[in-house]
Parts: sequence; C-alpha cells; structure tokens
Amino acid sequence: MTGRVTDMADNAELQRLAGRLKPLLFLRGMEGDRVRLAVLLIRPFTPELPNLVTRNGAVEPELLLSRYGLLALRYTFALPTGAEVQKAAWYELEGTRYVVNTAYDGDLALAFVSCNGQEEGDRERPEESRNTLWARLGAAHAREPLHLLLHGGDQIYADEILEAHPLTREWGRDRGDPGSNSGAEVPEVVAALRRVLLQRYLELYGQPAIADILCRVPSLAMWDDHDICDGWGSLPDKKLDSPVGNAVFAVAREQFLLFQMGAVEGALPETCLDPSGTSLTWRVDMPGLTLVAPDLRSERRRDRVMGPAGWRTLATALADAEDGRILLLSSVPALGPRLSLIEAVMRITPIAEKYEDDLRDQWQSRTHREEWCKFLRTLLAAHERDDTRLTVLSGEIHLATRSTLASDTGDLHQLVASGITHPPPPKAYAATLGALASFGSAPLKQHPIKLLPLPGKSTIYTAERNYLRLARRHGAWEAWWELESGPTEKLVI
Repeated sequence: MTGRVTDMADNAELQRLAGRLKPLLFLRGMEGDRVRLAVLLIRPFTPELPNLVTRNGAVEPELLLSRYGLLALRYTFALPTGAEVQKAAWYELEGTRYVVNTAYDGDLALAFVSCNGQEEGDRERPEESRNTLWARLGAAHAREPLHLLLHGGDQIYADEILEAHPLTREWGRDRGDPGSNSGAEVPEVVAALRRVLLQRYLELYGQPAIADILCRVPSLAMWDDHDICDGWGSLPDKKLDSPVGNAVFAVAREQFLLFQMGAVEGALPETCLDPSGTSLTWRVDMPGLTLVAPDLRSERRRDRVMGPAGWRTLATALADAEDGRILLLSSVPALGPRLSLIEAVMRITPIAEKYEDDLRDQWQSRTHREEWCKFLRTLLAAHERDDTRLTVLSGEIHLATRSTLASDTGDLHQLVASGITHPPPPKAYAATLGALASFGSAPLKQHPIKLLPLPGKSTIYTAERNYLRLARRHGAWEAWWELESGPTEKLVI
C-alpha cells in the first residue's frame, strides 16, 4: 500500500506542475502565405478537452500521451503571414490570447539560446538569478517581437535523472557496470527515468521567465548530450548499447520529442528529413531563409559524429536549399582550435582521462578529423553557391566566441552563444583556451579557420552567460551577443 500512496503523491505533484505550464509553440514551416504552427498543452486529465481558437475558428486537440493522470495535447494550425495581417496572427487557449509575430517576408528578429541549465544543483538555484537572461530576452521581445527562437542544444540538463534508479546510478559512474546483465529490470528503469525526467521538464518549462516566451515565439530545437546525459555518444559503446544505456536514450528521446518538438515517436514533424527517424535532422524554409539542424547525437559513437542517416539527411537539407541565407545549427562548434596536442597529453596523463569524453565530443578531436573535414567541405559547398550564404550557430562550450572559415566567396561565419543559464568557466580557462585558439587551424588547405573576439572585446573567448540575437534588416544580416554585462557591438555577417 505504501508504494501506491507514494505513486499517488508523485502523480499529484506532476499534475500540480503541469497546471502551471503554459502552451509550448513550435514552428512547422510555411505554406504559401501562411505559417504552420503546433502548440503542445499538458494538463491534468479532464473529460472535456479545450479547443484552441484562431481567427478562422476552433482547432480540436490531438491526444499525444496520457500518463500519470496527465494529458499531452497537440494543436496544429496555420496563421497568416505578413506585416499587414499582424492583428490576425494570434491563437487563444484556455481564455488567453497569444499574439505571434508572423511578418516573415521582410525584416526578421531571431534569438539563439543554448545550455539552459547546469550539471548539478540546477534545481536549487533561485529562479530570478538563474533566469536573468531569459527575463532580458522576454523584455526584448516585448519591445521588438521576435519571429523565431532557436535552441541549439542542452535545453535541459538531464544528468541528475541517473539518480532515479540503482542501475542508472551504477551505469553513470565513470567506470560503472554498463548494465549488460540487467535486461529483466529495464521496464523498472524506464518507469523511474520517465517519471523523473517528465517532472524535470515540467519544472523547467514552467518557470515564468521561460514559459512566457515559449508560448509566444515559435521554437525550433536540436538536442545535445545533456538533453540525454553528459557525453552521450562519446562514452564507451558497451555503455551506450547496454540495456540501461538503451533505456536512458529511449526515455530522453521520448521527452525531447514531446517537449522540444511537440511530437511523438512514429509521427515526427514534417520538418524532420529522415523517414526512418534514425536521425532527427530537420530543415525549415522561410522567405529568403533556410534553417537546418543536423542531429549530432542520435548516431554518435566514439569514432563518429554522424551515421549514414545523418549524413544523408544533411546532404538533402543543403542540396536544394533556396537562395538567401542558410542558418545551420551545429550543437557542437564546427570551427574551433586544434585539440590533437591536448589529446596526446591526456593519453599519457591518467589524471586527465575523465576529460577524454569531453574532447571526443568536439568536431576537432583527432578521432573525428576526417569526418570534420567532410563536414566543413559540405558547409563550404552550400556557402559558395551563387546567391547563398551559410552561417553556423553553435553552443555547448559555456563561452561566447566567433570564428570564420576562409572561402572564395567571402568568409563563412560561426557564432557561438553558450549558455543562457549555465555558469561560465573560470576566466583563466577561457584565457588558456584562447591561447590555444590563437595558433589557428587549417584542416582544409586554402580554407584557414580564424577564432576571433566578439565585437568590441579583446579576448577570443568571453566568459559570461549569454545568448545571441540575429536580425535581417533590408536584406542584410547582423548579429550581436547579449552578455550578462550588456550587449556587444553588432557584427555584419
């Protein structure tokens, strides 16, 4: 009886958290002069499901999930685009009207965020100080409504969910048993992980500074390792492929699809390009803008970043991208300092072995060098097409920086913004990394990489919490970083 009472109490807490969660708004793409959107609403069970309302009438919900006395409902609808119809670009749900900026055919205002958490103790941080930059982003949206919010990875730090079960605790230890003989207990592990991660998402996305913008600005997201667990894909294969490892990945994917894509397994958004679902790579076309996010985690192993499905879908995404700007989200920076010397030292320094997985996460790891060169050539091929320019947006490193890849048609820019809530590393770390970056790199001859300070800054890496703003004005693109100390100067890209 004790277990049943505990479950009921746990369910009551999940239902309380769901009750304060606002709708989550997702971009699905364009359809003529209309934009396709989806809204996710999670509420305690009710026999009468609420309809969503637009100017064109009521939209009935689709039930995605029913669990723990909660319902996950999705509404799919379209709104008109263009500045002249802005009064019609809204949706109403549960008595609240949410205005959406759908003037996509002229000037654009976008934001890019990453690393929304920290590895340990994130739940104990006071919300006001934790979400300082989220509040600033919300204030910026109130002044000049954003068209789109891009999430570049580590939207949630799921690492602590490994405490949910004894087998996951053991699996998560550096040299822990990968759980190869635990197949019989996997349903129990899945149940424990599923409940804890759902609660974490509800807690995080219910925080007002975050919730207030996610219900009004359409989102597009790609995951990275902390959306699963630290170092996922760069851990030993025997861990990843064990029954416990499979459970960790399956539950993280299920919750990522629900909360960050508004989708469920077997019915992925039309923006995803791989029919098999092996890779979650997506593309969205807007007037004069193509948005692409390769999935750098689903097929990752210690000796590769993407598998066959990932490479195939990336080629498809870039091959027929329309003229204009391509913004490509690379959750791990595509342009960075050489790491081979550091890796060589670590091979002979046992005390540094625990950092090996972090280095293998990077494109610049010597383990991935051939694949990295292939990735850079793929980006250059799109960037050098007539009437097309490609810009890479990235996060992951908990620092802000920028870099360029030399090209015959003008530099290819990479803009790194990380993280919106993750505390920055010590300034000494940033200085050391900057010294390494000053040597430059040229994995592709004739196309050297330069790592550069943010506009108005003197050091290559800026150790402050941050997010990125991008704007298209009269057809020209510019970007700037919102640092905790204030905005940088603007950079023409």
